[in-house]
This record gives sequence, C-alpha cells and structure tokens, in this order.
Amino acid sequence: MPSAGYFAHESSYIDDGAVIGNGTKIWHFSHVMPGAVIGERCNLGQNVVIMPGTKIGNNVKIQNNVSIYEGVELEDDVFCGPSCVFTNVMNPRSHVSRKNEYRRTLVKRGGSIGANATIVCGVTLGEYAYGLMVGVPARRVGWMCQCGERLHPAGGQATCAACGASYQESGGTIRQTTPSRVRTS
Repeated sequence: MPSAGYFAHESSYIDDGAVIGNGTKIWHFSHVMPGAVIGERCNLGQNVVIMPGTKIGNNVKIQNNVSIYEGVELEDDVFCGPSCVFTNVMNPRSHVSRKNEYRRTLVKRGGSIGANATIVCGVTLGEYAYGLMVGVPARRVGWMCQCGERLHPAGGQATCAACGASYQESGGTIRQTTPSRVRTS
C-alpha cells in the first residue's frame, strides 16, 4: 500500500485511523491498527503488530516478530530486537476481561531491548537504558555506553573506548558525565 509519506509492503495492513510519519518503512505481514501513532523514519520489520493506543517516536527500529500492545510507548531512537515481547496486563486470563487493568509501559529515548527479551508491563526503561541485563529474572551484569559499547568501570569511573564518553557509577546507577566525542545519531 504505497503512500506519499511512508512505505508499506503490499502484504502489510494499515488500518484507517493509524497515523504514520514520513520516511517510515513497514515490511512484510505487519499490521498497524487504528489509533496507533508512529513517528518519522521508523522501520517496522516483518510480522510486527502495532495496536491501538500505542505511540512510537521518531527513528524507532522494531525488528521482526514484535507486538506493541495498547499502553506501550516508545520514545525516539528506541531499538526493539527480534521477537522481544511487551505485555500490558500483569495476570492475564482468557476468561477474565482485564482491559481496565492495562498498565503503561514506557521506553525512554535511546532504549535498546535485546532479542527475545520480555518487558513486563508497568515499567519505565530509562533514557538509553545503560544497564546490561541477562537472565530470568533479569539481573544487571554490566553497563553500556550511549553508543552501544560495553563499559568497564574501575573505581566508579568509566570511559567508552569507542566514543570517549565518560560515566560515573554510584549507588547501583550510572550517569554520563562527559558526552561522546563522536556523533551517535
């Protein structure tokens, strides 16, 4: 279904009432439902479903086999790896309607979610989500730079070997203290 402002593969479905920004690409077998809002320059891979009541920022990359359910918001520059999963109800049951219990999930600017990760509803992933998380349940095993490289803090300090950004680690969190020497966007 060609459009003046975005590309949608002929096998995808774009429902009336969906809002899609310029330069966005929607690939094979994907479905964007009415009331979904998608920003500019996004890329939705194969078999992606965007439900009503969702908001996708600009320059968001959603890889194959991802469903964005009502109540999920992805800010600008978010990356969703293949087959990652979002939820919107804490205890779903087929025979119990829980639409009034949907919980908001927010992924802030620059967040990066790995393949097959499950994001439980009602959480906020912070800007650039610096924590490197593994396992079930997830546990933090390290930190990542805004540019996507692993950091190696020593004495509460870390400098990215790839871009030169500096970080301060304290109290189980990390914050950027000096920006990258190279442009990351």
